[in-house]
Amino acid sequence: MLNTALAAKIDEQLERTLHLIGMVPREQLNWAPPIPAAWTVAELLGHLLDCLGGFCAVLYAVHPDRLRHFEELRHLPVNGACGSDEACKRIGVYRLRIGEGFALLDDSDLSRKLPTVFVADGETVMTLLLGNLEHLVNHKHQLFTYLKLMGVPVGTPDLYRFRGE
Repeated sequence: MLNTALAAKIDEQLERTLHLIGMVPREQLNWAPPIPAAWTVAELLGHLLDCLGGFCAVLYAVHPDRLRHFEELRHLPVNGACGSDEACKRIGVYRLRIGEGFALLDDSDLSRKLPTVFVADGETVMTLLLGNLEHLVNHKHQLFTYLKLMGVPVGTPDLYRFRGE
């Protein structure tokens, strides 16, 4: 099923994101690359939480009656500075909710259109979920780049889970 494959890919990205967060030196949370208006590591960690909130918002919109408790996620702070431990803990909460939402999703849901702030006529659930996945992957790679620039020894296996390993 497509929804199962998509859920597995999202979970894989979350696992690799948590792995990278675990490599952030605690004393480097306020580090930022030397470019204008760059986020600190802590601000990037807070934004990663916003990325995960996007998945939950889409899943909630598909099944609002069965996922009413997702509304509590709207009250959690995102896009602010966040420590590694807090980020990992909160990602764990979002990860559980994303799994819960996907458990209710079937392949026919993926072609349903949902109205968005950007497209009044709506986008398909699949398009919305892929957009959120792209958002997460881009910021995961941003964290990887930050780690490299800080001198943390990271490589391709830190970014991707290779099949067969």
